[in-house]
Amino acid sequence: MLIRSFPAGAFGTNCYAVASGPGQECVVVDPGMDAVEPLARMLAEDGLKPVAVVLTHGHLDHTYSVLPVCDGYDIPAYLHPDDSGMLADPARWHGPQLAPLISGVRLPDPSDVKPLVDGAVLSLAGVELTVRHAPGHTRGSVVFSLDLDEAPGLLAGDVLFAGSVGRVDLPGGSWAAMLRSLRDVVLPLEDETVVLPGHGPATTIGRERATNPYLAEASSAPSGRGL
Repeated sequence: MLIRSFPAGAFGTNCYAVASGPGQECVVVDPGMDAVEPLARMLAEDGLKPVAVVLTHGHLDHTYSVLPVCDGYDIPAYLHPDDSGMLADPARWHGPQLAPLISGVRLPDPSDVKPLVDGAVLSLAGVELTVRHAPGHTRGSVVFSLDLDEAPGLLAGDVLFAGSVGRVDLPGGSWAAMLRSLRDVVLPLEDETVVLPGHGPATTIGRERATNPYLAEASSAPSGRGL
């Protein structure tokens, strides 16, 4: 398994390329702001050919370059339907503090956007990605499980970071939904699982289980309709 990444744009969003090895087809994950040229350089270094873009959610800092990447390589994008529409009017989904900075920005959807379904297995570029719907940061947030060479992996988007979790104060966010996602999707994973987050450094489920206060809160939250 080959995974390459770089932090894209002012928000430092981790854009990943996942492939079975050098010189192979790959999947691009979350091409954010100003990602087109650095992505092209990263792909060229390993001779990778993208076949699809998968999006962990619809926020601008993860999707800004999805249209030029998809059009440039003639490939589809995958997005959970609960986040459909976020590209067309990003200011609506980023709250009053960020909205003035992106007012008037419109990001047309790629011509081919396929839905992500909870539990589905995407077989792309010789890689299998298992989709898990994990709302909380946005209604359509997902994580992708995959098998790395020596351990399971998780492309976590903005659901889980090293020492933290994604914010829930933007439109469509929900702390109750986040706790449920952490409890039902994240915590059951093996400690050895390598977490590849949407921002910041990689970590493991075991490390976060032991030190992340938000996972501790999720683990102690009672089951029930409130969560």
